[in-house]
Amino acid sequence: MALILFLVVLPWMAVFARNFSQNFDLTWGSDRVRILNNGELLTLSLDKDSGSAFQSNNEYLFGKISVQLKLVPGYSAGTVTSYYLTSQGSTWDEMDFEFLGNLSGDPYTIHTNVTDFHTYSILWNPHVIIFYVDGTPIREFKNLDSTKVSFPESRAMRIHSSIWNADDWATKGSLIKTDWSKAPFTASFRNISAQLVDGPSISSSNGSVRSGQMTSFPLDGSHESCIWAYGSGAYPCNSNSWLAKQLDAPSLERLMWVQKHYMIYNYCIDLKQFPQGLPLECAATT
Repeated sequence: MALILFLVVLPWMAVFARNFSQNFDLTWGSDRVRILNNGELLTLSLDKDSGSAFQSNNEYLFGKISVQLKLVPGYSAGTVTSYYLTSQGSTWDEMDFEFLGNLSGDPYTIHTNVTDFHTYSILWNPHVIIFYVDGTPIREFKNLDSTKVSFPESRAMRIHSSIWNADDWATKGSLIKTDWSKAPFTASFRNISAQLVDGPSISSSNGSVRSGQMTSFPLDGSHESCIWAYGSGAYPCNSNSWLAKQLDAPSLERLMWVQKHYMIYNYCIDLKQFPQGLPLECAATT
């Protein structure tokens, strides 16, 4: 059963270099992508003809992944900028930050200053998924072993980011359209960092083990191995404390404060969206 964790947003030791030229592939709209500063800065642009996107070369199972992202400044209505993890295949898991464009001067929810870089992180371990903005937790999704709620723990994922036109739904329910006279719309990325380990069964979408890319270890801690980089062997892990990390009491208080003051939509109370019944996790104690 596939699981999609969808978050609309209305230095750990890196195991790979933060170099966009070496560690990422351009997946579409490559002529609208610029890699600058010796590979340390990447920009994605959208115009009337196409958006653009990139993905990591490697796949990962569990990790803490962060990126510094500067969203489209000014008028961005109709656009969507995304940063997410996803697996491959006919059924897949996915964890998303999606930033919906807005009118000039209107804030992105949570992210109120689009003229600077801010850090967006996803911590994913066998127990919990936590979304952070500038180190502040804004959503927690627990692995509820005793329920039927799906949790991504067997499919390796790649890091993706993209920008595209979604003016049929993105801004005020499609009431505000993309103004192409203001194109290109550009988002900037830097300092993608990750502390990652591979898991007990890392497979490609066709079910075969990816030799030379991932290794395996039991989750009981008897052996740990970091991501296998193409052609260079496994990177050392100085600390894997994030593998057991969960929110402590002060962090939970910060999470509750953010949701109280900034959350404008909660799908777990949206009976119009789910007339046949709310998702299982909505009834669970998380």
